[in-house]
Amino acid sequence: MEGNSGVGKTISEKILGAHSGSETTAGEIVIAELDYMMAQDGTAPLAIRSFEGMEGNAVARPERVALCIDHNAPSPLRSVSELHAIMREFAMKYGLELNDVGEGVCHQVMLDKAHVVPGSLVIGADSHTCTYGAVNAFATGVGSTDMAAGMLSGSLWFRVPETIKVTVGGTLPAGVFAKDIALMMVGDITADGATYMALEIGGEAISGLDLDGRLAISNLAVEMGAKAGLMEADEKTLEFFEGRAGREFEPVSPDPDAVYAREIEYDVSELEPQVARPHTVDNVTAVGQVEGTPVSEGLIGTCTNGRLADLRAAAEILKGRKVAPGVRLIVAPASREVMLKALAEGLIEVFTEAGGAVMCPGCASCVGTHQGIPGDGENVISTANRNFKGRMGNPEAFIYLASPATVAASCVEGKIADPRRYA
Repeated sequence: MEGNSGVGKTISEKILGAHSGSETTAGEIVIAELDYMMAQDGTAPLAIRSFEGMEGNAVARPERVALCIDHNAPSPLRSVSELHAIMREFAMKYGLELNDVGEGVCHQVMLDKAHVVPGSLVIGADSHTCTYGAVNAFATGVGSTDMAAGMLSGSLWFRVPETIKVTVGGTLPAGVFAKDIALMMVGDITADGATYMALEIGGEAISGLDLDGRLAISNLAVEMGAKAGLMEADEKTLEFFEGRAGREFEPVSPDPDAVYAREIEYDVSELEPQVARPHTVDNVTAVGQVEGTPVSEGLIGTCTNGRLADLRAAAEILKGRKVAPGVRLIVAPASREVMLKALAEGLIEVFTEAGGAVMCPGCASCVGTHQGIPGDGENVISTANRNFKGRMGNPEAFIYLASPATVAASCVEGKIADPRRYA
């Protein structure tokens, strides 16, 4: 997709322009055709009620909609089971794809099934839909009412965002991972530093990451207030979709003279493992500043870090070791596909022998509705993306965010630990 000669376009401007059939620049409002829509069990029932309230009697493009049961899976309560039943009935009535209990976290399922591809425009009734920006898609979270409108019409309105260009240079040291880059960025840009903007993320360090690592970074774009966290497609991106994507796609690159609201550069060659302290994601520090803090629970998983590379990094530290007495380690693979691969590699065995509890693919403890709610005053070290007071179901607990390696090392030692000692 090429911009007009002399009028440089960002990736966001190009994708929204192509899907609205118009030349767009930041600040304009467009109505754009959607390539795919997704809602999970925390938002889909609300979207279904909104759909019915709009007197909807047909989904415009049922083949472009997926419903996912992942946040409360398996159901912990009778009331939740009723919500799941609403989703199943709606999906059957209108011919929608339903990803039921055990299929995995909605965002990983969308990638595993190639519902999102480079150059596509995707909405999800979940704030971390921005994850797909790592595969060169404009993907953003929306409310349940907007999700209903998208199902009714197949399109949605957008204000074309301004873009911050982020260049991440250097090479990561041993024991430092993509999650550490993501937390560093959140700490620097802050929780509202990119509000209603797009991040366009690239550079030597990003090119050196595998796709799993890139997804972890784009996942945290919304924690900086951003609408999307986009990256260019390269050979690693195309390799992931080879034999997986069922339709043609065209990657999108920015024009050399694209106009950015701001440009930020980092060098991660000497980056240390990062930890976000309670109770905000941008309360970030180097691991050394919190090392030794006792932990009662560790979580490895979620839409940020439940992928195969994440499980491998944790298993490398846990293999042949035991979780410290008094510590609970919960591991939740991001999807059924990820879990099967982890089983084949022996990773699940490593976690189990170390004393961990392996959960059904899904969101597990992240949202605090079941499976691992911490006790009063307990410290949790988690690979998730949010540590707000009460996020895991108990406002009297304290959540620290870190990489899978940092979480694994901390569970072995019973206190927040530097994973570089195990690298």
